[in-house]
Amino acid sequence: MDEKTISIIIPTCNEESIIAASIQRLFALTKHSGQVEIIVSDASTDKTPDILSGFPVITCKSTRGRSIQMNSGARHAQGDILYFLHADTVPPETFILDIRSAVASGKAAGCFKMHFDDDHPLMNLFGWFTQFPLLICRGGDQSLFITKELFARIGGFDETLLIMEDYDIISRIEQLTPLHILETEVTTSARKYHTNGIIPLQLNFGIIHLMYALGFKQESLVRYYRENII
Repeated sequence: MDEKTISIIIPTCNEESIIAASIQRLFALTKHSGQVEIIVSDASTDKTPDILSGFPVITCKSTRGRSIQMNSGARHAQGDILYFLHADTVPPETFILDIRSAVASGKAAGCFKMHFDDDHPLMNLFGWFTQFPLLICRGGDQSLFITKELFARIGGFDETLLIMEDYDIISRIEQLTPLHILETEVTTSARKYHTNGIIPLQLNFGIIHLMYALGFKQESLVRYYRENII
């Protein structure tokens, strides 16, 4: 197996309540894997930086915004493969092997299928759809692996986007190569659904997707998000 270095890049903003557990899980999952580094691109104003200082991770201070933070993390990365992961998403036990195997077989970018840490039938249904190769079924919670070469070629994340940056980068990836969907699953937090309600949140996500598809400006998307999603 080609032991390419993997840089795990985690954008964080005020995650003091979960970041320690997230990093501990990652260390547990990667302790037997060589050539792995963890980079946290942090825009927090809470105690997240203090908590991170207790772990052997690379922490880079960034201004707020996922696109900006993920690009900042990528600039610090030494890896041949970049793996973008949300702080509240847990990759499968085999994720390092899965990513390396995919890249070794010629897949330059891809994501995992996803399920939520909530067994509500609707949450299971939402996760079930992530197996399909459709852009509407994609999302940043599925995480993203991409070779550093391809990431540089497409220019990284679009820092003008505060919302839908994950769909944008996947669209640009797919102009050059298919996005590979791995068979294993990440587990992501359903906390936003618990706060906003399952159906109301999914309806609001649907409206934002439609607005994006219709070409609404970022200002309108951000305003709608802030007014309707906690």
